[in-house]
Amino acid sequence: MINGFIIIDKPAGITSHDVVSRVRRILGTRKVGHTGTLDPFATGVLPVAVNEGTKVIPFLDEGVKRYEALLRLGVATDTLDITGSVLREANWSSVCKAQCAATLARFTGTISQIPPMYSAIKQGGQPLYKLARQGVEVERPPRRVEIHSLELSSFEPPLVAIGVTCSRGTYVRSLADDIGAALGCGATLQELRRTASGPFAIAAAVTLGQLEEATADGSIEQLCVSPYAALDHLTDIPLAGDGLIKVRHGRSPQWEDTGLAQPVVCGRPELARLSHGGELVAVGQLVPMAGTCPRIVVKRVFA
Repeated sequence: MINGFIIIDKPAGITSHDVVSRVRRILGTRKVGHTGTLDPFATGVLPVAVNEGTKVIPFLDEGVKRYEALLRLGVATDTLDITGSVLREANWSSVCKAQCAATLARFTGTISQIPPMYSAIKQGGQPLYKLARQGVEVERPPRRVEIHSLELSSFEPPLVAIGVTCSRGTYVRSLADDIGAALGCGATLQELRRTASGPFAIAAAVTLGQLEEATADGSIEQLCVSPYAALDHLTDIPLAGDGLIKVRHGRSPQWEDTGLAQPVVCGRPELARLSHGGELVAVGQLVPMAGTCPRIVVKRVFA
């Protein structure tokens, strides 16, 4: 039985939930979930948690995501992507490469973004996309998101390719629509491919077909990112024998129960990875104590 994450290269045309259902069937296990939903037309990195990996999801650091996006100038749609109904068309011929690059620069940094109506955000207990399908549009409060970088990859109007590195919660569809409005001709998202989500990158991703093959030939373990590796962003505290026993029983270890020569210094509460032999045992929290070393508090124990 594998525990951890399989990085699926999601194909276009199916939902993220469809991918989870396929992985369940391929691996023959019910304990499967995913992080970072992708729209059906989007492709790329979809981290899928399997068995004990599902318990790790709350502790992941997927704060930064990377995308390759293809914008079509001169078109605005109701879904903000090419799958929607065309609302407006405009002449894009006056837009030049320099103007496009300058406009992208305006959207770099902390920006305000209104989530699209065609999204899973709930209002009054109902997803916005269901309201949108009924022809209902409601006011959505703007959100602050961070666009770390926005690069012009190619300029072949009406198609413009960009690379986006952004915070989680960013809607690239909304970004494309806003860029189109700033250019004066409108734009919609024609293609979207996620190349990274936190520690999970496209270089390690596999197709559903490759996952089936690896399951059949017994090489599935090679595709799995362990819970220990997935939490590489956390401070690692290796446990000694006594510490391992304590944590396995849900008890918080002392510093003498670890393999560290001296306690970790921290100025504020932070999560830590409690490990033994290179495997994740638990996630703990370091709690600063006045005048002494921080206390280790066990948050979640893994099998």
